Formats: sequence, C-alpha cells, structure tokens
Amino acid sequence: MELLDAIRANLLSPAVLFFVLGLIAALTKSDLKFPEPLYVGMTIYLLVAIGFKGGVAIAEAGLAQVWLPLLAAIGLGALIPLWTYPVLRRGGKLPAVDAAAIAAHYGSVSAVTFIAAANYLKAINQPFEDCATAFLAVMESPAILVGVVLGKLATKSTGGVSDGSLRTAMHEALFGRSIFLLVGALVVGALCGEAGMKKVEPFFVAPFQGVLALFLLEMGVVAGRRVGDLRKVGLFLLGFGVLVPLVNGTLGVLIGKFAGLGLGGATLFGVLAASASYIAAPAAIRISLPEANPTLYLTASLAITFPFNITIGIPIYLEIARAFYL
Repeated sequence: MELLDAIRANLLSPAVLFFVLGLIAALTKSDLKFPEPLYVGMTIYLLVAIGFKGGVAIAEAGLAQVWLPLLAAIGLGALIPLWTYPVLRRGGKLPAVDAAAIAAHYGSVSAVTFIAAANYLKAINQPFEDCATAFLAVMESPAILVGVVLGKLATKSTGGVSDGSLRTAMHEALFGRSIFLLVGALVVGALCGEAGMKKVEPFFVAPFQGVLALFLLEMGVVAGRRVGDLRKVGLFLLGFGVLVPLVNGTLGVLIGKFAGLGLGGATLFGVLAASASYIAAPAAIRISLPEANPTLYLTASLAITFPFNITIGIPIYLEIARAFYL
C-alpha cells in the first residue's frame, strides 16, 4: 500500500502531469509544438541550474566527503554498457552497432529523471545529499565513451572505422553541449560557493519548477510521437526498457549505500543508474555511430524507459532503498 500511495503521489505531481498532458497532445494529434530555440533554451537553463547547484553543494560539503561516491558514479556509468551490450546482442539478437548504441544510452543518464526524483523526495520530506547533482555530471560521459568504443570495435571488424572518427566520438562525448554545461556549471558553482548562489538564486531557483514543467510538457509530446515505434522495436526491447532500469536501479542503490550515502542519496544514485539518456547520448551516437538505427535507441530510452521511470519507477527505487536501509 505504501508503494501504491507513493506512485499515486508521484503521478499527481505537476511535472508528471505536464508530461502526461504532452503525451495526450501527441496521441490526439494536437498541433502543440515548442519552437526549437525555446526547447534548446530550456535545456540549457536546466543543465546550468542543476550543475551550478551541485557545484555549490560540493563546495559546502568538501571534496573529501564526496570523492568516493563520485568515483563510484564514474565506475558504474562505465560498467553498465559492458553488461547490457551482451544482453542486447545475445538476448535481442541485435546488430553489434545497435546494441552498442542502446548500451551507451542506458549507461548514460537522464537529467530530467534525476530532477523529477529530487522533487519527489522533497515533496515527501525525504532528505538527500545536495551534492548528488555531481553524480549526474560525472555519469554522462563514461558510458557514452564505452558504448562508442564497443560500436567502433564492431564496425572495425568490417572495415568501417577510422582513428579520426573515434577521436571525433571522444570529443563529442567529453565536450558535447549537455556534458560541457553540466560539468562547467558544476565547476563554476564549486568556485563561487554559497556566496555566488545568493547572487543568482532568483534566476536559478525560483523559476526552476516552472521551466521543468514546460520542458516535461515538450518531452511528453516527443515521447507520444514515438509511441508508434513500439511496434517496430518488438517485445524484447519493451521488456529491456523496463527490466534493465529495475536491475540498474537496484545496483545503483546498493553502490550508493556502500559509498556512504544516506537513504535519499542512494535513491537518487539508483535513479541515475536506472535512467537512460535522451539528450547527450543521442547527439554523440548520431555523430559517432551513424550506422546505428535511431528508432531503436531513441524509442527504448525516450518512449519506454523515460515514461516508466518518471511515473512509477522513482517510487519503486525509493522502496528498494528503504528495504536495504532497514
């Protein structure tokens, strides 16, 4: 009953309801569409805001208290593609390049899923470490790099890769817009500290929830327009998009606990492990592995895993964390 109540509370949050509104708009073929510059602007705002706040939190906590969870986050981000890749190859019988592309998406993270989880924890008065945003920043790149290398090794066996393309892939994974903004804002926040936060708080704190609601409205529209692709990806990928987040989320909670995080922090660590990227990873994969089928990796991450996590996954990861912290 507690889990059902938690899921109900999450479903009735403004962010999730706006996401559902976007889904309905797409399914009813409404002409609702955000201008591309507005979507890009909201993305930049959200990434900078969460990165800056995470940097301030690191400055307050001190690097000595967060280095172990940060190292664990980097390691987990790199390891997830290594176990999801063979599952996709053998279980799903997918081509190597498609398996690598999907694995990269599931090892990388979703900033909006993280924000939704943090909002949910705040709504139920569950405390968590403010520096958790730093985990988001460091988990973006490792999985993309590992996924791209797996894909490049697969295409190399057929003569389809060059050193130049691999360098381009690594550059995109390390300096792509979302990763650059997250890490850059994190560094700025760490250097400015609480004094710097007070100067920008009216811009980065007060409007944040409203911008998030609009962003999720657009995400609902985008996800709704990909619902038709579910027929193309098959039952395997549908199951993969739900079961793998549950496995990764459980693993993330356990690692978060052993890294010294509290219940709330471990829950957010699990949410990050369970999420799938739909901003940073698609941009890098499109450039680095053009042979990969976008229908597969975009539908899996955006039309299956993202809605699952944003609606019922987050409360489930909290209950998993509670079970480990009894």
